[in-house]
Amino acid sequence: MNETLVTLVGNAATAVDFRDTATGPTARFRLAVTPRRWDREQQAWTDGRTSFYTVWARRTLAVNLSGSVSVGEPLVVHGRLKVREEEREGAWKTSVDIDAVAVGHDLTRGTAAFRRVVRADPSLTSPTHRQKPATEMVSVS
Repeated sequence: MNETLVTLVGNAATAVDFRDTATGPTARFRLAVTPRRWDREQQAWTDGRTSFYTVWARRTLAVNLSGSVSVGEPLVVHGRLKVREEEREGAWKTSVDIDAVAVGHDLTRGTAAFRRVVRADPSLTSPTHRQKPATEMVSVS
């Protein structure tokens, strides 16, 4: 089966909505992607039209997203593109979803400190708590 894999660079437009469902953990958030182009006539950078995507994550990625991503943070999202069209109140609406394979912070716009999840410590995977700072974590060999 052919799938369309895409990589998007943008900002988290909404908080991560985490749910522990019967089929396992699921998370979603909206990603805003605004292209920037150099305008030769004005000699300045200009923003294009912002596109919004709903990013879906499952299992471990969903749990880790809930403790790692906040609104406004710059992200890189890689996943399967899903385009849906549906009729609502007589008008057709198009929705674009990304079934995420990987999500990370965009390090061209800041720094990050990676913290490997220790499965024995439930506070590190709790969707309601942010992960502990690296100085408070127990090292793992």
